[in-house]
Amino acid sequence: MSVTHDLIERAERHSAHNYHPLPVVVREARGAWVTDVEGRRYLDCLAGYSSLNFGHGNEEILKAAEDQLRRLTLTSRAFFHDRFGEFCEGLAALCGKDMVLPMNTGAEAVETAIKVARKWGYEVKGVRPDQANIVVMEDNFHGRTTTIVSFSTDPDARDGFGPATPGFKIVKYGSAEAVRDAIDADTVAVLLEPIQGEAGVLVPPPGYLRQVRDICTENDVLFIADEIQSGLGRTGDTFACDHEDVVPDMYVLGKALGGGVVPVSAVVADADVLGVIKPGQHGSTFGGNPLACAVGHSVVELLRSGEYQARARELGEILHERLRALIGPVERGGRGVVAVRGRGLWAGVDIDPTLGTGRQVCEALLRHGVLAKDTHGSTIRLAPPLVVTAEDVHWAVDRLAEALAELAA
Repeated sequence: MSVTHDLIERAERHSAHNYHPLPVVVREARGAWVTDVEGRRYLDCLAGYSSLNFGHGNEEILKAAEDQLRRLTLTSRAFFHDRFGEFCEGLAALCGKDMVLPMNTGAEAVETAIKVARKWGYEVKGVRPDQANIVVMEDNFHGRTTTIVSFSTDPDARDGFGPATPGFKIVKYGSAEAVRDAIDADTVAVLLEPIQGEAGVLVPPPGYLRQVRDICTENDVLFIADEIQSGLGRTGDTFACDHEDVVPDMYVLGKALGGGVVPVSAVVADADVLGVIKPGQHGSTFGGNPLACAVGHSVVELLRSGEYQARARELGEILHERLRALIGPVERGGRGVVAVRGRGLWAGVDIDPTLGTGRQVCEALLRHGVLAKDTHGSTIRLAPPLVVTAEDVHWAVDRLAEALAELAA
């Protein structure tokens, strides 16, 4: 019995089966590459769903974490600590906002944004008590808490977890008119992903984000951008909203904010929005802890120069050009790719379903030394750390071509 088989068998026997991992057991990693327990190396083209934008074991982030580990890790928000102010100040400046409300996970940050929007609606906009509604999108993915799955359109995420939390209106993603039509006097916010990640890296039509911004402004409604996966350099700008020069009322951030070291998330907004939260109305024991703030601050510092955004932009052009070259049926000289979407170092690749499911494609990629993740049907997602090289990108696409040829044989 191999070490891999033994470790997987133990995990399957003693853990809840809420995931269906690929059959690889990672032991160590550096940069964009990981090594399994058998000594095999793989190019990581998932990057922890963008949690590892700055690569595995980024030296600056590790140093910030190690230094903080030796001094102070947790106080709870019952007291101030010396890393809190600089983290909040730096992240607020990066976002061009006044205030930060730190949490831990992305789902916590989304829940926080929902609570803030409702509180703002009642206290500032004057919405009728307990009547606030939020407009959300079909095919969204914002987390897996009971409130969030209540407005999911994915049966796997939603079914079996009712009763659903009320207060949400679901509309078609990419349709500004659908957003406009859904807004009423009790609407407090529009919540969306500037690019829908879990749905298959769906990029909305040009001008959509600008239209939503204008609709929200006209109707005195908060625009909440869930940039948990799309933000912090992934798409070639600091935020995906930047591609349309759009500034939301609230940024919801997570994943890469923790540098691949600790869970760090935050809601960032101006004082007239976040200022509605008063002591005792929202919190988290670990939210904004010293270790998280030290790591989060190092991430903010890495983004200041624009180097990582530029890498995502430049290498993303190579990635998408190479992937588009695989489009076309196998019998006509293509590789069986149906469509390619995305922005920066983030791509959704639709595979001809006659070749296999997305899971089967990812299993084939695993055999060829690439770690990727499938989503609905025959779609796979590619999102390598922003520290990959051009050679890595070419190598990954070459391996995808080989994997598809293997499936077509």
